[in-house]
Amino acid sequence: MATTVVPPPPSDANIDSADLASFGYRPVLHRKLGRYASFAAGFSFVSILTTIFQFFGFGYSFGGAAFFWTWPIVFAGQFLVALNFAELAARYPLSGCIYQWSRRLGGELVGWFAGWMMVIAQIVTAAAAAIALQVVLPTIWTGFQIIGEDTALTSPSGATNAVLLGSILLVVTTTINVIGIDLMAKINSIGVTIEIVGIAAIIGLFFVNSERGPVVVLQTDQAAPGPYWAAFLVSGLMAAYVMVGFDSAGELSEETKNPRRVAPRTILTALSVSALGGGLMLLGALMAAPSLDDGALATEGLAYVLTSKLDSPAGKVLLGCVAVAIMVCTLAIQTAGSRLMFSMARDGKLPFARQLAAVHPRYGTPALPAVVIGLLGIALLVVNLGNAAIFATLASVCIVSLYLAYLLVTVPLLLRRWKGWGRTEDVAGESLFALGRFGIPINALAVVWGIAMAINLAWPRAEVYTPNGGGWWMRWAAPLFVLAVVSIGAVVHRFVVAAPRTEPSGEPAGQPA
Repeated sequence: MATTVVPPPPSDANIDSADLASFGYRPVLHRKLGRYASFAAGFSFVSILTTIFQFFGFGYSFGGAAFFWTWPIVFAGQFLVALNFAELAARYPLSGCIYQWSRRLGGELVGWFAGWMMVIAQIVTAAAAAIALQVVLPTIWTGFQIIGEDTALTSPSGATNAVLLGSILLVVTTTINVIGIDLMAKINSIGVTIEIVGIAAIIGLFFVNSERGPVVVLQTDQAAPGPYWAAFLVSGLMAAYVMVGFDSAGELSEETKNPRRVAPRTILTALSVSALGGGLMLLGALMAAPSLDDGALATEGLAYVLTSKLDSPAGKVLLGCVAVAIMVCTLAIQTAGSRLMFSMARDGKLPFARQLAAVHPRYGTPALPAVVIGLLGIALLVVNLGNAAIFATLASVCIVSLYLAYLLVTVPLLLRRWKGWGRTEDVAGESLFALGRFGIPINALAVVWGIAMAINLAWPRAEVYTPNGGGWWMRWAAPLFVLAVVSIGAVVHRFVVAAPRTEPSGEPAGQPA
């Protein structure tokens, strides 16, 4: 009697590899990330412990306690963007997602500039995140204040010490990124778990030791002089600095198992969990602050509230959680940036593309992009040595670039929606995440929001860019930075990218998969 041998069903890894091959790419990165590791990548990029500790004082100094309301407003706007990104992550599960999405929606030129602006922004963002160590480490132990005595990030000695600590951190994160995605994912997941526990403990500490009720968020008497709407707009930059990078789950799609299902959910979850935790932390800090008027809340931020309520070894432990969060935040930013650089390089879209697109045979990582981002981040810190406005300058110029890169995705996507959207199923015929009939209004609102925030971020306010005085070029740092990035990008595109290519790679620009 004949026996029929039924072949085993294809494994998930084989399905993911075949899916990637449908876009014209060979699977060369190690696909090891599960759902939690994917979530951790986005959550650690946002890193509310890092960014709120770094920028709380900035927001409070302008808007007073009522600046709290900028948080839900910015979350609502960014969630509109995240919904569009989740839909694209389900359709295009590729590394370097901002570049890949944009070029498939708007064509090769639009996609290239989106990728170019994003990779520059991620280099600057990694440097900006790394200097946040200055806000925490000297508070834990005075020995971390190696240069000078003033620990404030806005002082010359504090800013210089921040450059030293940030450079050391970038060396560490570069080493981890070179060794492999497996090590990076383990460290990042452990770090995110510590960060979440730390967030919960800090929120609990603040609420248990509150000095006033939640109506504090209606107070505006601590705001900067002038019309409150102007102060409110400036204070909103704090939330705008924080709620970016949730697309990191998409950047790591080629290293994620079942990315069409996992990435959309983790993009939305990373942003939502960050918004909830950050909102409670802001409210708790305002309720627990010993004083709203002595100036310490504006200069020292959350560290002032935390140490005043828990000036003990336990308080040092919680500050240690913040230091861990800063490390994994810098690590996640550098990882996302290296994947974007790799993705553009394998399409021949960057100088030295062949070298940047090479994957280490043992570690399975694009090692050179990680090294390049680390070195450029350190160089950027050294250039700003002694600049007391370094935190505001770096944050603003990198975040406005991120918002512009996001617009180079959402605007072409809106135009594509008007012409009709493509398939809504994966290769197995199962439905993908989709916005359906709500796609056009959600997309249109996301575009309007992105334009408004880019203008608010780039506005040349003296109180943001030259708080202690400085040249006109510092005040116009954000517009000048964008102009320089676009101008240099145009030269690179003309003489490097637009040159004839000898190696085919990927799907033709501008064509949907």
